[in-house]
Amino acid sequence: MASAMTMRSGNPALTADTFAKYRVLPGAERMTLSGTVNKTALSLAILLVAASYVWTRGATDPSLGLWIMVSVVAGFVVALVTVFKPTWAPYTTPVYAALEGAALGGISVVFEARYPGIVSQAVFLTFGTLGALLVAYRSGVIRATENFKLGVVAATGGIALLYGLSFVLGFFGVSVPLIHSSGTFGILFSVFVVVIAALNLVLDFDFIEQGVERGAPKHMEWYGAFGLLVTLVWLYLEILHLLAKLQSRQR
Repeated sequence: MASAMTMRSGNPALTADTFAKYRVLPGAERMTLSGTVNKTALSLAILLVAASYVWTRGATDPSLGLWIMVSVVAGFVVALVTVFKPTWAPYTTPVYAALEGAALGGISVVFEARYPGIVSQAVFLTFGTLGALLVAYRSGVIRATENFKLGVVAATGGIALLYGLSFVLGFFGVSVPLIHSSGTFGILFSVFVVVIAALNLVLDFDFIEQGVERGAPKHMEWYGAFGLLVTLVWLYLEILHLLAKLQSRQR
């Protein structure tokens, strides 16, 4: 029970027993922190290249909607495959990065057309948050204690349930004001979600660090990179959504 508790993460890609399932064979390469960092950087580079490609097509591209839809669906399928087959992560993570990049590129075009300048702000805030939390975590300013983990996991689960409910109600033409409203409560809710998404990065850092300490096999570097990518994509979208709410109030 204690070992499972120390490996808890709010990220659905990094579940409590992800690393515990795998034991490295004698003489085989082990997961390293530097290796995970390098693979995360490569995955982000792939994502940015794919996003840039769709971005340059512009909002007038008639196939933009198709790019977004296909990329989102395919990315979700690849993510599920990766979660259930972590040994495939060296192959599925780059594919996931490319698909998410295409989806984010298209979504960003839509937001930029409506709110000029919003994308550059969201990108800056996303990477700025990543850098700030990484420094805070490495310096010990933020520690992933058990209470911290429980709080973030509970909040993440609550947000997921609310989003799921909103998705289902959407089929019946019902909108959840808390999620979509640009009023005070809607903005406060978005701020809360951004904070929780950011704090999930701390759990991811801790989770990967423990995987390294446990001597996980080499392919788990790609899986760790995949988990971080999932959180970063979520964080970027939430920041984009928050900025859009703020700008819509100024009009």
